[in-house]
Amino acid sequence: MSHNPEVLWAQRSDKVYLTVALPDAKDISVKCEPQGLFTFSALGAQGKLFEFGLELYGKVVPEYRKNVGLRNIIFSIQKEERSWWPRILKSEEKPAPYIKVDWNKWCDEDEEVNSETASDDESAFVDEDCESSDDDGLLYLPDLEKARNN
Repeated sequence: MSHNPEVLWAQRSDKVYLTVALPDAKDISVKCEPQGLFTFSALGAQGKLFEFGLELYGKVVPEYRKNVGLRNIIFSIQKEERSWWPRILKSEEKPAPYIKVDWNKWCDEDEEVNSETASDDESAFVDEDCESSDDDGLLYLPDLEKARNN
């Protein structure tokens, strides 16, 4: 019997982010088709099979970027056409309960900055195109040194 992992999603005008919450995933298998069909399977802890399939709202470029971490796998999928999707899935029905919005990566359409100037390296899938950041309001080392000297 297979299980569904928690899947978090966010988007930009040019891409979709899918974060699969599956600690210690092994034997990861992914298929991404141009019409928007995305399938995933992997073995989790104690060899349990986790899998799901999504029919994304629009067409995508079949090549994707993947970042495997200790607790999750992050996918960056390029949209075929640059646009904001009204939802993640083609179906207008309510998504399965394991599919949720990723508020850590969420960026509203009016907050998106020019993504052509933003970097897209493997370590920085989060907030690359959005003006807000998790670090807003934190003191950085130079600021801390300046505060100590005063």
